[in-house]
Amino acid sequence: MTGPLDTWDKAAAFALTLSDTAYGAGEKSGVIVTTNGRAFMFPGREAATSFVVTIDLDTIEMLKETEPETYWQSKHYQNWPGILIRYDSPDPERVRHVIEMGYEYTRAKKPVRKRKT
Repeated sequence: MTGPLDTWDKAAAFALTLSDTAYGAGEKSGVIVTTNGRAFMFPGREAATSFVVTIDLDTIEMLKETEPETYWQSKHYQNWPGILIRYDSPDPERVRHVIEMGYEYTRAKKPVRKRKT
């Protein structure tokens, strides 16, 4: 898959090419790893301009320092393992790589615990 990831639909379509992925329950819940039920990518609060990928905090800091025009965090996401990625990134291949890194980060986590009802 090539070309810009300039909409949520294009970014989500790429994420869904990764193994064991699906849309989560609910329209805005994002893309999940089916083996553990955890979302690794979702529209987020800034859905008009950016989407969110869950990834480790050290990588977030590196991305914000090296390409702040693409990777950023609003106050809502600070100190949380999620990076906002702007749709108008000049380097869509790097964005794809970051999505893959977020997928691997999330895939390594334990399955979501189901709440008792």
